[in-house]
Amino acid sequence: MACYTANWDPLGEEAFYRKFELYSMAWNLKEDLRDCLVAAAPYGGPIALLKNNFRKEKSPASRPLLEIYSASGVPLASVLWKSGQVVQLGWTASEDLLCIQEDGTVLIYNLFCEFKRHFSMGNEVLQNHVREAKVFHTEYGTGVAILTGAHRFSLTTNIDDLKLRRMPEVPGLQKLPSCWAVLSQDRVTIILLAVGQDLYLLDNTSCSVVTPPGISPHAGAYVQMAVSFNYYYLALFTDTGSIWMGTSSLKEKLGEFSCDFRAPPRQMVWCTRPRSKQRAVVVAWDRRLLVAGNSKECIQFVLDEDSYLVPELDGVRIFSRTTHEFLHEIPEASEEIFKIASMAPGALLLEAQREYEKQSQKADEYLREIKDQNLLAEAVRQCIEAAGYEHEPETQKSLLRAASFGKCFLDKFPPESFVRTCRDLRVLNAIRDYQIGIPLTFAQYKQLTIEVLLDRLVLRRLYPLAIKICEYLRLSEFQGVSRILAHWACYKVQQKDKSDEEVAHAINQKLGDTPGISYSEIAARAYDCGRTELAIKLLEYEPRSGEQVPLLLKMKKSQLALNKAIESGDTDLVYTVVLHLKNELNRGTFFMTLQKQPVALSLYRQFCKHQELETLKDLYNQDDDHQELGNFHVHSSYSSEKRIEGRVAALQNAVDEYYKAKNEFAAKATEDQIKLLRMQRRLQDELDKPYVDYSLHDTVYGLILDGNHKRAEQLYRDFRIPDKRFWWLKISALAEREDWEEMEKFSKSKKSPIGYLPFVEICMKHHNRHEAKKYAARVTPEQRVKAHILMRELDQAADAAIEHKNENEMNLVLSKCTAATDSSVVEKINRAKAQILKK
Repeated sequence: MACYTANWDPLGEEAFYRKFELYSMAWNLKEDLRDCLVAAAPYGGPIALLKNNFRKEKSPASRPLLEIYSASGVPLASVLWKSGQVVQLGWTASEDLLCIQEDGTVLIYNLFCEFKRHFSMGNEVLQNHVREAKVFHTEYGTGVAILTGAHRFSLTTNIDDLKLRRMPEVPGLQKLPSCWAVLSQDRVTIILLAVGQDLYLLDNTSCSVVTPPGISPHAGAYVQMAVSFNYYYLALFTDTGSIWMGTSSLKEKLGEFSCDFRAPPRQMVWCTRPRSKQRAVVVAWDRRLLVAGNSKECIQFVLDEDSYLVPELDGVRIFSRTTHEFLHEIPEASEEIFKIASMAPGALLLEAQREYEKQSQKADEYLREIKDQNLLAEAVRQCIEAAGYEHEPETQKSLLRAASFGKCFLDKFPPESFVRTCRDLRVLNAIRDYQIGIPLTFAQYKQLTIEVLLDRLVLRRLYPLAIKICEYLRLSEFQGVSRILAHWACYKVQQKDKSDEEVAHAINQKLGDTPGISYSEIAARAYDCGRTELAIKLLEYEPRSGEQVPLLLKMKKSQLALNKAIESGDTDLVYTVVLHLKNELNRGTFFMTLQKQPVALSLYRQFCKHQELETLKDLYNQDDDHQELGNFHVHSSYSSEKRIEGRVAALQNAVDEYYKAKNEFAAKATEDQIKLLRMQRRLQDELDKPYVDYSLHDTVYGLILDGNHKRAEQLYRDFRIPDKRFWWLKISALAEREDWEEMEKFSKSKKSPIGYLPFVEICMKHHNRHEAKKYAARVTPEQRVKAHILMRELDQAADAAIEHKNENEMNLVLSKCTAATDSSVVEKINRAKAQILKK
């Protein structure tokens, strides 16, 4: 700790920069990096090398080797390159490798050199070939920009939603640009290119000439440019050694630096961090590294080997054949604490904790000095923040011990930040391990989020570590362990050295009933790998039939899918399988399959009743189900047929089927309906009134209402309508048409089978008291009281009840009396009841 600042280099008066070693590389490269195509993913991502790519021999021995390493140089995978000439390598945001070929084809590989897919950048690129290419990242996703041999640019902003865009042509451009870069401004992707001393900006529709503000007219030709990690800053290097720095919008100049080197640099990248006071550019030549900012001084490093720069959110990674280093600006909290002769509260607290460990009284003096300034909380905060930025565990511990020591003297310091930092640092130290090789900084980790970090561990198949991190951070099972186990299982099914039974058992033993696990997704992966039997075994562990059935159908295991759907009791699922079978099988085989599954057959019949009537008819014919065929013909006569002849024919078919089914009642009823239909058609034609589709009751009622008594009686005789029913029909219709004379005549035609009380009721219903009296006298003695009550002849009803000495009838009369108007009737009945009681 005494020499902590030994590798700090000042850049101006505001900032210090530090370069420290992350790893000694394990890859033992024989070639120089300059002889390879190199691509390194940001956020501590993997490194891809394509060796010997520039040899033109076509022999198998000369095929280039594509290799992928972790950031520590640990080999992940390699493959002999058997495709076309590669111009550029790059990484997607999800850490897939893009290999851009000369013919415009982009091949995509995963971390383990397994081919995933490819796409083309268009016919124009194919014809003119790719001269240069860049892979970039925006809020839309991972994009690819191409410069063709015709000096035209094409790009796509999202390779997962491929939309190719041809950029406008640069007027008079006869040679390749000296340098170019992709910018993202206001959610629009544009290209900035340099031709000599001219800068051109290409947007969606136009090409415009731009001039950086404040640049010297004698600056010379542009030979290199760099865009910052967030696309906010731009740096330009000219052949006179001038470095111009400003915003990427070319509206503001941040600074300009003149160096002694005129040769075009191999690489130039930005080295910034969030909330930085100093903005610096790192320029690399073969054996020299220069850090320049908005000050007159610069920092220079000698490079022992060919090196490659990887811009990061908060610094620059620098790797060579032997080492991997990180160059960054010292964060403010670390600078405050460790700067020589610093009197910042964090520095005093760290010193106090050291003295306390030595059991020195100086610890109390330092603490008092901090407390007297009321800065103890700020001191603790500084130590916690600085610990997050440190790479060495010992320095982290020292700072966290100091923070813990200071917290003891604070009453209400919230512990969340301290606990969170301790947890985050433990996770970071675990993934920075040499074997894992993901050198994330604290700022990168926060930007990346724990969810994405877990995804990246899963992609590297580091399942145990990912699960340990989930358990340590106490993430929910759905967010953490369950998701990782599902990925592990999907990887497990790809291992073809074990039998289906072994793999299925191992997956079930590991996963069990873990919440959030979908066995159907694992089974789908097994099926995609060509292991159908394993997929079926895995589906046995899937508790949700709705997840089993679609995959079984995809695997053409239709019978098994139908069994699972029926077992589930989900009718929608059964319908799904049945309709799939219908499209998959021929008609005969389909019907035979349904015959073996009564539940499915019943549901399909219900479906056909609403959707496919002819298919339903075929089903009944195949089963010789004459009863249902008869019902089908009856239904179709009313739902499908419009003409009377067609309906009669359908009903006649129903009669034949009912007789075959030995259902004589249904057959006779249908024959009567045919007879009624024909008669209704005749009545409709003769009387010019609608009668078709009326019921027999309504037909007779309508005829009586219209005064067609003979036709009504004809129907009465032809259809053997019961006497009581016909009498009720006729007197109701006659009363409605107020044909009281015909009603009286009808009542005397023969003895009424329904008695004469209904006559009284119907007359009173139509408010005809006069007619009701005619029939009241003819009612039976038993019904006389009811008749008089209906007419409100309470006095006569009382006499009839007293004559019969019937107490119930007397009480009925009393219930209809009112004290104000019927007092004499009440008195009469009460006297009669009293006499009955005496006897």
